[in-house]
Amino acid sequence: MLQKAGLSAEADPENDLGGSSETMYYIGLDVHKKTISYCVKDAAGRVFQEGKIGSTRRELDTWIGTMPQPRTIAMEATIFSGWIYDHLLPHAEKVKVAHPLMLRAIAAAKRKNDRIDAAKIADCLRCDFLPECHMAPTEIRDRRRTLRYRSLVVKQMVQMKNRVSGLLMETGVSYNKQRLHKLGYFEELMTANEDVHDSIRPLLKLSREMISRSLKLDYALISSLERDPLLKERVRRLRTVPGVGPITALTWALEIGNYTRFASSKQAISYCGLCGDEKSSADKVMRTPISKQRNKHIQRVLIEAAKLATRESPDLAMIRARELERGNPNRATLAVARKMVIYMLAVERRQQDWVAAEQFRRTDAA
Repeated sequence: MLQKAGLSAEADPENDLGGSSETMYYIGLDVHKKTISYCVKDAAGRVFQEGKIGSTRRELDTWIGTMPQPRTIAMEATIFSGWIYDHLLPHAEKVKVAHPLMLRAIAAAKRKNDRIDAAKIADCLRCDFLPECHMAPTEIRDRRRTLRYRSLVVKQMVQMKNRVSGLLMETGVSYNKQRLHKLGYFEELMTANEDVHDSIRPLLKLSREMISRSLKLDYALISSLERDPLLKERVRRLRTVPGVGPITALTWALEIGNYTRFASSKQAISYCGLCGDEKSSADKVMRTPISKQRNKHIQRVLIEAAKLATRESPDLAMIRARELERGNPNRATLAVARKMVIYMLAVERRQQDWVAAEQFRRTDAA
């Protein structure tokens, strides 16, 4: 249900529901699962309208028709922000999404409720203090959802494999660790090993069925993304970088999205979570371990890829060896991962397959 607030005495009486063509209206949204609280302010900070509506497309359509124009809309990033952003984008001059961690004005407030939160977002928007975060295009977000779903499938498959091992160890059954999850060996274990107790046989069969189903689903999801016309050429080009396989290439393409938003490789490395925080004051400088402000999905994939990339590239192996001389293997892995980010960013910018530095210099000289 819409709730209209009365205009203040200082408000322009000519500003009717349609608004003035010269006045920009700033709308702050506090988004929740079932409701959306909103606050509409003009450039002077006067409240034009505020209230609460349901989080449905039908109610949003009804509500946006009553809002003054021109308008700019802002909301905090939540799990629900994506579809609301897409739905409102055609109906406003701009729609912005705020970074929740950097929106300290709300998190640190003494008095906090949905109405106040919406008003503060509107104030941050009109004063140009809104910590805006990047919103990838809809087609990228749709495909990224598929890739993240695949990560969930793999995680559950690993849990099932661990559960199979746990059931065998609980009942004292000896098995070959390297061959356990291969179909032929598992069937041989179930039929020929008398130590497998009858109480765990149904559980083992059920776990094996879930593992097989997860493997097929994993293959289907990755294959569909690799064949996608939007990603096919980009993924092929990224896979020319040493140590970059299909998962790393897809994760980079879908999590990074538009690579031009990074002005330098340092920004890309920071986004991937491959560097630490710095907290400096006066003459005191303190650096913390790996920052928690990062894209955790691409960070995990890059670190795993960096552990294998040194087998394919002498340059990366040299970087790892140099860092290992300082005695910290984790820092060596991070150094390799940072170099891989630089390589992939260079491939993206040049729109060319990756070539080794020596070969690249010889090509330029020729």
